[in-house]
Amino acid sequence: MSGTAAGDELTVVHLMRHGEVDNPDGILYGRLPDYHLSELGRRMADRVAEHLAQRDVTHVVASPLDRAQETAAPIAKVHGLDLATDARLIEAENVFEGKTFGVGDGALKNPENWRHLVNPFKPSWGEPYIEQVVRMMGALDAAKDAARGHEAVCVSHQLPIWIVRSFVEKRRLWHDPRKRQCTLASLTTFTYRGDRIVSVGYSEPARDLVPAHLLAGAKPVKGKGKAFGA
Repeated sequence: MSGTAAGDELTVVHLMRHGEVDNPDGILYGRLPDYHLSELGRRMADRVAEHLAQRDVTHVVASPLDRAQETAAPIAKVHGLDLATDARLIEAENVFEGKTFGVGDGALKNPENWRHLVNPFKPSWGEPYIEQVVRMMGALDAAKDAARGHEAVCVSHQLPIWIVRSFVEKRRLWHDPRKRQCTLASLTTFTYRGDRIVSVGYSEPARDLVPAHLLAGAKPVKGKGKAFGA
């Protein structure tokens, strides 16, 4: 970026969702440890690493959770970088963590859990949306500063990614989870001019590897509709 004033230089920060997780019991795993990528998830991570191999990536950072670290590792390796960790990229806190989540066969079957659903605007079942915005914006800004004039990759989780994108694009934060545009191994890309975000993009380098029922807007499939964490 030689010849460009410091306030005008472009920096690109890719906010990536991790790949598919090995979760045969359909648990809402949230922030729980020891949930690792499946074989398909590792293929997704490798695909995105290949997709970004020729990009000017100088900083790779991930949530401390296993699935995010494992997704970020191939990207750091292909660029010869050390993998950094930022706790602000972690999954959103959720009171249903460790449970299956459904009306007929999960946590919602128990009336004691209904009190957690009284306010979808905050939301009442987990970390407030505005708190997610604050920490995720902090993580994005830190990555931008670390890669100033180049590109950074931050591996995180579906809900925090969607919430910070909604904030930047000036949408309401409460939403229908089925309509999030943030599929497995996707890239939500923020371009900064100086310290100001000037554009947001979205791409799915591993789309052909993502099971059809997990794509944004897909119709529920019997036996595959549970929310497992992201």
